[in-house]
Amino acid sequence: MFRLVALIISIVLQIIAVVIALRLTKVTKYKISWILISTGFIFMAIRRFIDLFQFMQVKPFDNLNLLNDWIAVIISVLISLGVIIIPEIFNYIKKEEHIRKVAEKKVLNAVIQTEELERKRFASDLHDGLGPLLSTVKMSLSALVKSEKDQANLEIITNAKNVTEEAIKSIREISSNISPHVLTNFGLASAIKNFTDKIRESKVINIDFHSNMFSVRLESDLEVVIYRSICELVNNSLKHAQADLITINLNIRNDIIDILYDDNGKGCNIEQILEGQTKGMGLQNMSSRISSKNGYLKINSEKDDGFHAFISLKTDRTNGKA
Repeated sequence: MFRLVALIISIVLQIIAVVIALRLTKVTKYKISWILISTGFIFMAIRRFIDLFQFMQVKPFDNLNLLNDWIAVIISVLISLGVIIIPEIFNYIKKEEHIRKVAEKKVLNAVIQTEELERKRFASDLHDGLGPLLSTVKMSLSALVKSEKDQANLEIITNAKNVTEEAIKSIREISSNISPHVLTNFGLASAIKNFTDKIRESKVINIDFHSNMFSVRLESDLEVVIYRSICELVNNSLKHAQADLITINLNIRNDIIDILYDDNGKGCNIEQILEGQTKGMGLQNMSSRISSKNGYLKINSEKDDGFHAFISLKTDRTNGKA
């Protein structure tokens, strides 16, 4: 009785294994190794049925026992061959994973490039479109200031002229922030210094920036990724850290760029941020940008222990020396 139960359970399990194996055959793109293994499972199930049939007979059939033995040999051959050549499945999976990662990086690079093109277009529209119009208004107001005799009207015109000057200045700053011309014309280190100097001048926070890359130019898309990443880190500190000091070290050695970023703020829960459990997406986007360049990012932050980031990327310098 116990053997009958065992045989029935064995048959059920073998049938389940056969069904799963056959379903996985399509997933493995009909690789011969998995077909051999699946066939082996089928013969295993057949053996169990033969055993059950023999068990139900009063007198076992010798021919069926012989058949069972030969099926066992076939199973051994099939499983052995399948295991020997099964690396083709793992190679296929590895290849597909590589293709997927390459495709993701291409899509991400395309998104980054499109974003930067839109930034440049928008910045250009502001600077070259609205800027000249406001400059014309300023010139007209300056002419009115010279010709106006009524003191009340003169004050109104002068105030309008000053407001127009502030608007022109704001447009230039906005245009520069959207697509910094310093990055395009003078390189990464100069652009970051220009960015940090403006923040330092506001007296909101002190920023120490050090670099050996002021005479180094990189691939333009890599410069953009690093610049946007550092800007994101600084903005994150300004918004959330309650820090009074940021230290940034940007250095290159043997075509490896290392960025060390530290603030002395209140810290944060990095795992929640990178896993998308918070509202902000800035650090996640930064991480994606760095990954698109095969870069390395490590962030440490604990309560009352500040925020610390390390970024490392490889580059082929276009010109200049460190």
